[in-house]
Amino acid sequence: MIVFLAYKVCAAHWAAAQQFTRFCLKEECHPSPIHLHSFAHFHNTHSTTETTMTHTSLTLQSTRLLGSGAKIPLLGFGTYLLEPGKQAEETVLWALHSGYRHIDTATFYRNEVSVGNAIRQSGIPREDIFVTTKLFNNDHGYDKAIAAANLSLEKLGLEYVDLYLIHSPQPGPELRAESWKALETLVEQGKVKNIGVSNYSVAHLKELLASNPRIKPAVNQVEIHPWLARKDIVKFSTEHDIVIEAYSPLSRGHRLQDPTVIKVGEKYNKSAAQVLIRWSLQHGNVVIPKSSDKERIVQNADVFNFELSEDDMRILDNLNDNYVSGWDPTVSK
Repeated sequence: MIVFLAYKVCAAHWAAAQQFTRFCLKEECHPSPIHLHSFAHFHNTHSTTETTMTHTSLTLQSTRLLGSGAKIPLLGFGTYLLEPGKQAEETVLWALHSGYRHIDTATFYRNEVSVGNAIRQSGIPREDIFVTTKLFNNDHGYDKAIAAANLSLEKLGLEYVDLYLIHSPQPGPELRAESWKALETLVEQGKVKNIGVSNYSVAHLKELLASNPRIKPAVNQVEIHPWLARKDIVKFSTEHDIVIEAYSPLSRGHRLQDPTVIKVGEKYNKSAAQVLIRWSLQHGNVVIPKSSDKERIVQNADVFNFELSEDDMRILDNLNDNYVSGWDPTVSK
């Protein structure tokens, strides 16, 4: 039986949560490409990359090195909107059996128990699966963050998670600073292997780095797709060895009918969604598409047998119009 945790959140945080849910539409489509000329350059110039790769050398098993030396799979599986229980368990199992080795969940998603069950049922050794979960807004502050992480581990049924992220900067400077110290403590306790942030703007990252943290963020997970390139965040993160993780790489399905993307896909006999995933991979991002459909889960991983040309990458790059498909905590103070 899944135990649902009842949260008492302040009005502002509850409003943010409602906004998050309202905008997060079902994204059961195919994944996007990896910009390999950018990715090769990225590998050559930044220490967080594992080895210099060519565009065609990427596979479902490809990883990036984090600051700790841990390897994070380039393609992950997102679990937002997967209903706790049978749906979430079956879907995560499908993903794992399809070759995914990176599962992304969060306290806010309410499906950590189901994710943990699927991991155990898969028969795949724990050390072969990279698991991410996140600290939500109402759990900020040093003591509350420690307690929230311990509760997530209990729900997942795991001794540790590979990556623990601050889900949003919305609680404000003081609380997010306390929470970061808590995340550092969790690393020291061995309960978390790597720590990072989500939805952090350049200003938020500068604030964190200026505090001289004992451990720097390994990852910044933000919404990125051709219509929302986030060039400033990507540039700053890259310069500070912070790996970019792209969530909503399919724009929550809002722009899958874009004629430019469809036309590019026809050249490679790929769907618009697969083109979008490949685009993000070739830009050097870790990418976490999601779906609850078995066929689409498989299709979303079928992005390693083609390479977008430099011309097509530029065509897709030129689509940027700063379109945000869901919530946008990067604008928070």
